[in-house]
Amino acid sequence: MALPKQIDLAKLQAAAGEACALLKVLSNPDRLLLLCQMTQGEFSVSELETITGIRQPTLSQQLTVLREEKLASTRREGKQIFYSIASQEALAVLQVLYQLYCPKE
Repeated sequence: MALPKQIDLAKLQAAAGEACALLKVLSNPDRLLLLCQMTQGEFSVSELETITGIRQPTLSQQLTVLREEKLASTRREGKQIFYSIASQEALAVLQVLYQLYCPKE
């Protein structure tokens, strides 16, 4: 008879902490909207403002959170800053949310 596989509690707790941190960032509607848009590619700040309707300074605040949490990365071209998704974990969660909640065409 095989013994049950031993669970590494420390690793499980660390993974739960990481998942909670991601879900906390995604729980803000503005950040979720920004990341959903970024699943379609890279966007400048002005494009994100136009597409999402999120205005300054809220837009800057939420983009800063996404950058600090390493969910979004930036690229500068002249005076413009472009944002894209940097987290494969966030992208995977967004794909599931899209399937569950976004309108079907």
